[in-house]
Amino acid sequence: MSYFRAIDPFPLESADQNKLHEFYEYLAADRLVTSCCRHCRRLSWPPRGFCPECVSDEFEWVDLPHEGTVHGFSVQDTGVPAGFQAPLCFAIVKVGGLRIFGPILGADPATLRVGSTVQFSPIRVADDSKGSARHLLAFRPGASAT
Repeated sequence: MSYFRAIDPFPLESADQNKLHEFYEYLAADRLVTSCCRHCRRLSWPPRGFCPECVSDEFEWVDLPHEGTVHGFSVQDTGVPAGFQAPLCFAIVKVGGLRIFGPILGADPATLRVGSTVQFSPIRVADDSKGSARHLLAFRPGASAT
């Protein structure tokens, strides 16, 4: 019997709490990165502290392109998280051979389409309890979605 592993999409970000804490530092520096296994070279999304292919826990950070295309999306009109405005589009975005889930900020749901171009655009969200800045992966419409 096999089991699926649930992954928290917004884990705690500090080095004390997360082996992947550097991911958030890269977001703050306007870099979209993911983990790459040093043994078998597999790219993973979301970034992982171990390789699902060979189970190695040795990885390095690899930069991904900032441009992607919408693979699928949904629109949230109610119950939008605090700090965001409705309607809020969430999408699966194809980036560098990977599929990444995240919000598309500033998108007009009436003009957003599968295949639309989007740009990586991390945002600063509420600081953590120690006052440290926190950043979240996000996208904005590209030329074909405006």
